[in-house]
Amino acid sequence: MTPPALEALAAFLGLDWADATHDICLQAAGAERRGFLVLEHRPEAIDTWVQTLRTRFHGQPVAVWLELKKGPLVSALRQWAFLVLFPIHPFPLAQDREAFTPSRAQDDPTDAELQGELLLTHCDKLTPLTPQRPTMRALAQRVEHRRRLVGDQVRCTNRLTRVLQNYFPHVLQWFQEKDTGIFGDFLSRWPTLNAAQLARRTTLEPVFREHHGRSADVIKTCIEAIKSAVALTTDPGVLTPNALWVQALVAQLRVTLQAITDCDNAIADHAQGHPDFPVFDALPGAGAVFAPRLLVAVGAHRARDASAEELHTYAGMAPVTERRGTNSWVHWRLQCPTCLRQTFVEWVVESSRHSCWAQAYSQQHRDQGKAHQAAVRAVAFTWLRILSRCWQERTLYDESLYLQALKRRNTPLLHNRAKVS
Repeated sequence: MTPPALEALAAFLGLDWADATHDICLQAAGAERRGFLVLEHRPEAIDTWVQTLRTRFHGQPVAVWLELKKGPLVSALRQWAFLVLFPIHPFPLAQDREAFTPSRAQDDPTDAELQGELLLTHCDKLTPLTPQRPTMRALAQRVEHRRRLVGDQVRCTNRLTRVLQNYFPHVLQWFQEKDTGIFGDFLSRWPTLNAAQLARRTTLEPVFREHHGRSADVIKTCIEAIKSAVALTTDPGVLTPNALWVQALVAQLRVTLQAITDCDNAIADHAQGHPDFPVFDALPGAGAVFAPRLLVAVGAHRARDASAEELHTYAGMAPVTERRGTNSWVHWRLQCPTCLRQTFVEWVVESSRHSCWAQAYSQQHRDQGKAHQAAVRAVAFTWLRILSRCWQERTLYDESLYLQALKRRNTPLLHNRAKVS
C-alpha cells in the first residue's frame, strides 16, 4: 500500500495505547492547535470516538501512529477505511523522548503528542499497515496458534521426562516417542512400575495392540522388560506425589495433542483452497505443516516483496551491517516477525532431508568450520531466492531443473553433493 500524500490527510493522530485507557493527541492538517483525549478501552467508547472523528473530517483520511501491528486496538481501528494506520516500533519514539527530555521522564500524553509530531514530519517515509484478506489473516492465526501448541507439547513432554526420571525411568526406554497415544494411555493406567508389574499379560497386550505398529515379538519383549525391571525407588514419599503429577501432565498432553490435530484439520481445509498453495506444497520438506506456514509467511502481496532481497529482509534472514568510523561488523537482524523467521529456519532444516543440493550446501558450510545456524542461514538465503522466483511467477519448484542449472554453471556444490550421496 502506497502511503497517502500529505495533502490528502485531514489529520494526524498520536495514540499511546494501554490496557485500560489510551492517550490521544490529535492535530488537524494545517492547524497549530492540538487536542488531547483519554479514551477508555471499551468497544462502545472506541466506536463512538471513531464515528465522531469521521463526522468531523467528513470521512477524509486520518493518519494514526500505532506502536503495534496487531491486537485488540488494531482490530477495532482496522475496520474503518478512513483511518490510515502506521505501525511504528517504539524505539524511534524512545530515542526522541530522550533527546527532548534529558531527565527521561515519561508521560503518556507527552508520548502521544510526540507521536503526532513524528507522524506529521515523517509520514511520507512511513509504510501504512496493509492487512491481508480475512481468510489469510485467519489462516495466519491458526498456524501461529498451532506453533504455540507445539511449544506447549514440547514443554509438557520435557516435564514428563524430568518427573519420570525421579522414580520410573524405565518407561522412557520402553517408549522413545513421548507425544504418542500409547505413551499417555500406558501412564494413565500404570503410573508406577509396581502397578505395571502387577498387571496381567492379557491386560497389557491389548494396550499395545490398540495403537498398531507393534509386532507380536516387540510386544512380548516390552512385557518381559516390564516384568523383569527393578524399581529405582520404593519410597512412597517419592512415588505418590510424582505419580499424581504424571497423571496431571498426561491429561494436559492429551488435550494439547488433540488441539494440534484440530488445528491441522482446520489449516488443511483453509490452506488447500488458496490459489498459491500448490507453489509452497511443491517445495521439498514443506508437507502438511510447513506449506501453510510458508504460504502465510510470504502472503499474497506480491508488490510488497517484489525482489528476493526484500523477502530476505522481511523474513529476518538478511544480516545487518553497522559501520562506525573505520570499524564495521555484521550481526543478526533483531527486528522482524519472529514467527515468520522461525518458519523459514525450521523449514530449511527439514528441506535438507529432502533436497540433495540443500544437504550438500549445508554440509559444505559445516566442513568450512561454520556453526549449524550459520549453515542454516546460508541455505535459507538460497532457498528464499528460489521461493521468491517461484512465488512471483507462480511456478512449481522442480529439483531436477535446479540441478541442471547448477550443472551448467559447473558449481563445486555438485561435487559436495556426490560426497554426501
